Amino acid sequence: MTPLSSHRHAVISSLFTVASITSSSLAFHSPINNNFRRPLNKSINIHQQQQHQSYQPSAALFQYPIDTSENAPRDTITLTDWAINYGIQLSETFQLISTTPQDDGTAHDDVYSITNQNIAASTPILSIPSNVILTGSLARQELGPQTYGAESSLLLSDHQPFYLFLKLLVEYELGDQSPWYYWLNSLPRYYSNGASMTDFCFGCLPPYAAGLALAEKNRYKQYVEALGSISFLSEECKQSEEVTKWAFNVVFTRYMELPGGDLALVPMADYLNHNGAEPNVDISYDDEGNCYVYSTREVGAGEPLVFSYGDSTNPSNLLARYGFLDESSAATFCKYVIENPTFEMFNLGYPNSMYFYNDGSISNEVWDVLLYELLKVSPEEQQYFYQAHVSGDEGTKASYHDQYFAQTYKSISSHVDYILNELEELGIGLETQIRNGQDKRRHPRLPLIMRHNEFVKGTFDNVRQNLDNMYA
Repeated sequence: MTPLSSHRHAVISSLFTVASITSSSLAFHSPINNNFRRPLNKSINIHQQQQHQSYQPSAALFQYPIDTSENAPRDTITLTDWAINYGIQLSETFQLISTTPQDDGTAHDDVYSITNQNIAASTPILSIPSNVILTGSLARQELGPQTYGAESSLLLSDHQPFYLFLKLLVEYELGDQSPWYYWLNSLPRYYSNGASMTDFCFGCLPPYAAGLALAEKNRYKQYVEALGSISFLSEECKQSEEVTKWAFNVVFTRYMELPGGDLALVPMADYLNHNGAEPNVDISYDDEGNCYVYSTREVGAGEPLVFSYGDSTNPSNLLARYGFLDESSAATFCKYVIENPTFEMFNLGYPNSMYFYNDGSISNEVWDVLLYELLKVSPEEQQYFYQAHVSGDEGTKASYHDQYFAQTYKSISSHVDYILNELEELGIGLETQIRNGQDKRRHPRLPLIMRHNEFVKGTFDNVRQNLDNMYA
């Protein structure tokens, strides 16, 4: 047994001893009438025990109990017991349910949380102790200086998610000796996000969405390349696309941002689904890093417990990052992309406030940004328009919009027609591919991509109709 495996074996043996089910731990799963108690402080902190250790690869770790293949079953049966053992408090109303995969193989099981009873606002749902939560900063501290070379090859914004990625690979190599094994073994294997898409998938998406998805794929490749300087992982693990992609996807589809900016994987809370339009739970943290989940409104029995993963006005971004289509949003980003946008454009609302609404209306920011771009032929007029925006002079802005309405209208119309043409050509191409055998069995993400394209097309069709009505 190597120094790493010997040390970890001792730590983990102690952990399972203190984590054995007791009457006090079972009490966390009993009915909760008041606010959660502060999470139980375990006698051994699984992060602190592992800090500053010199990691070495274990030659014995060639058979891993966690099957990361896309069609591998997920073990969620033992997950609740694991959570209780490690001090996670679960309301009796909290329940995990799963969808059933279709027989044709085009869908995979989805496991998510619901409330099994009617609950009022401010009902406690989950409480997760900090020592069970994986964070980027703790992973960096634990894994130590051996990772700094890999860190230097990545963007600063990628450092914390990369350390979570490394941490998952370390725990994966420990297999069922990892304290997080039962949680890891419950997680999805199949993903539809950009990192999991193929060249065929990218070719089926319109340019903006394809660019976002391809960026996720390239980020994954950068993470794998950075593994080259990591000595404490086995070559088998580092060279396995199946394993590294699984770890990458777990991080980027499940991490949450903490109040101080750190990134975290929060077991059990990661089973809350997304709903940007009507979230019903709130996630908060205390000064010690413990996590609490409470309902924000009345929630009916059987309803999913949901919060917002991010901007619901950009379904293409949610597809690329998480691999699902959010059809609940009333608006979508207008897909107008400007190369090298200036500070002034960002201040005018590019790109975060440039919306096309499902009813066909267009946000004022779309008109502002496109007019500002058109005025670049007259820098003085462009500056006057921008200053009116900064000073809140809506009258002056309105006069500029009236004066240049025909030009701005033409610019927006051309953009809408371009996107609609792209979507129509993609639709024809996809129908041809399906007739030629490139069906959902060979490309299981194809139905999701087609739904995304139809959703975007529906919004742009309504915007096109609205533009036509302006000159009707």
